[in-house]
Amino acid sequence: MKALLSKSVGGPETLVLEEVESPKAKPGSAVVSVKAIGVNYPDVLIIEDKYQFKPARPFAPGGEIAGVVKEVGEGVTHVKPGDRVLGNTGWGGMAEELALEAGRLIPIPDSMPFDEAAAFIMTYGTSYHALKDRGHIKPGETLLVLGAAGGVGLAAVELGKAMGARVIAAASSQEKVDLAISRGAESGVVYPTGPFDRDGQKALAELFKGACGPNGADLVYDGVGGDYAEAALRAMAWEGRFLVVGFPAGIPRIPLNLALLKGCDIVGVFWGTAVARDPVGHQRNVKELLDLYAAGKIKPHVSEHYPLARAGEAIAHLASRKAMGKVVVTVD
Repeated sequence: MKALLSKSVGGPETLVLEEVESPKAKPGSAVVSVKAIGVNYPDVLIIEDKYQFKPARPFAPGGEIAGVVKEVGEGVTHVKPGDRVLGNTGWGGMAEELALEAGRLIPIPDSMPFDEAAAFIMTYGTSYHALKDRGHIKPGETLLVLGAAGGVGLAAVELGKAMGARVIAAASSQEKVDLAISRGAESGVVYPTGPFDRDGQKALAELFKGACGPNGADLVYDGVGGDYAEAALRAMAWEGRFLVVGFPAGIPRIPLNLALLKGCDIVGVFWGTAVARDPVGHQRNVKELLDLYAAGKIKPHVSEHYPLARAGEAIAHLASRKAMGKVVVTVD
């Protein structure tokens, strides 16, 4: 079988497509014939050794997949050969076949295409955990989403709308804002490209305040970081919740006096560890997300498809921050 491998530290151009031995199902695991792989920002980081986890090389990037169960190992009962599934893999997904713990596999309905299934669990799982478990979102609250047209950002827009919030989308172009509005945001704001000096920071904060209204944002979903974080925090409502999700614009330095003045919470969102620590809660969230999908309230926006041979280009495109929604790699 073929796999796209990281054999040395570097960018997407260092990845190589090679023939490797097909995996076998060990006790408690399953082998999946991969049909589609979702591309996510951790794929950019993991091949550069900048992610929280550093797998031994050679390894394939690809943290979420969809496909068909090929075989199962001893003790596996909740999936069987022939089942259509999606899976949260961490890495290893950019291959024609993948062996992983069977507990990471989730059966999907026949009505869910493989590309949507591969674009589902990491973005919606992260954003649902953020809004529900960490942000305790309530109907009628104002939610400001930074990076609102990216994978997790667009999921947060859809979920915020489905959960009864007033969603304000913030993104780097009008095209991206328009996409977020089409997916449920009430309105949006285009922010300039950073970094910013102090006057630029103040102007950005006023931009966010104007978009949220006089009461500010009850929740900020920050999947961007960098200089945007402080400006968004300044637009926070009293006793609001600032959700720390990701840092494609860099790790921000927040003046903690702002948290005091706003009486607000700065809340970390680490979905992967939350899944490991609370598998029962994760399964409950997965069921609720699949119910929302079945009801037509959420649907992955797959903007582009790449074949496995060009998966490095897919990662590079995501790294450029020009992608909207989800980029998916497909396997024939």
